[in-house]
Parts: sequence; structure tokens; C-alpha cells
Amino acid sequence: MNEKLKIALIYGSNRTGRLCDKVASWAAVQISARPEFSLDVVDPASPEARATQSGESLNAEWLRKHIGDADAFVVVTPEYNHGYPAALKSLIDAVGAEWHAKPVAFVSYGGMSGGIRAAEQLRQVFAEMHAVTIRDSVMFPMAWDQFDAHGTLLNPKRAERQMQTVLRRLAWWANALREARNAVPYASAA
Repeated sequence: MNEKLKIALIYGSNRTGRLCDKVASWAAVQISARPEFSLDVVDPASPEARATQSGESLNAEWLRKHIGDADAFVVVTPEYNHGYPAALKSLIDAVGAEWHAKPVAFVSYGGMSGGIRAAEQLRQVFAEMHAVTIRDSVMFPMAWDQFDAHGTLLNPKRAERQMQTVLRRLAWWANALREARNAVPYASAA
């Protein structure tokens, strides 16, 4: 298939002053550098994603469109208190069938564990959403020490190498599952 794969980059945090902006910006550059991808950003802190001016709830219609149009997802998640953020759970739960039969990759960050506990918990959540998580991921342990004040990754070689593996495998799964969804709608398996 020659049609570009639509990758939704999902921000996992909506905190003020979040490190997620730096990590997700790095991931966006990596995704955008690959010609087979078209990038869409889904940020729970963005005005478009919020249903109210106070930002207390999410705009489900906006999310349905962006999640539904995506062929695959890269979730950038911090680890808060050994788990993933509530904002990310709210975003995931705001829609349903739009996640079905699509692959999900993780870029996680945090303290010593690099956010791996959050990513592992999210694998269970996405399985329940009928999404397919890929094995490979990118982790940033002690993430606040890995990016400078401008968001530049200080030692990028390892992370970039890992991300290229993640994106190659995400592309494989995205193509395979898109072809399968086009041949037989996933809803018919229900």
C-alpha cells in the first residue's frame, strides 16, 4: 500500500510544566522523519481536546475523529507513582471502537525505571481496548537529566536506534492491521 500510515502521537500528561512536551517533541521529530508516516498529535492539554474552557473533561467527538482516523499510535507516557497518569486513562476511555485492531507503541519516561511500569500497565489497558501493543519501546530513565532546557536529547544515539526499531515494527503492524480491517471489518468479529 502506498498510502501513508496515520500515526497519532498521544501525550500522556496534561500537567503544567510537564516533561512530556520535550519527550513528545523528540518522538514527533523521529516519526516525521520517516516518509511512510503522517503525524497527528493528540494532546489532552490542548484546547481542541478539552470539552470545556476549564479543561475538566475531554472532547469525545474530537478524540473519536483523531483516534478513529489513526492507523497506529505512539503513546508518550510518564510514570507517576509507579503508574500512568489519570489524564491518559481518561483519554483512552473517552472512545472505544476507534482503538480496535490498531497497534500501539510506547515511549516512556520517569525515574530509575524509565516509565516501564506505566507502559506495562498500559499494555493491559490497550488489550482490553482490542488494540495490539508492540513489544519494543523507548524508555528514558532519569528523563529530566537526558534533555537540555531547549528539549534537545543530550545523548541521542541509543534512543534514536531504539526508536527506529519501534517505528519499523509499528509500520509493519499498522500495514498488516489496516489491510485486515479493510478486508474484514473488526466489528464483524464481535
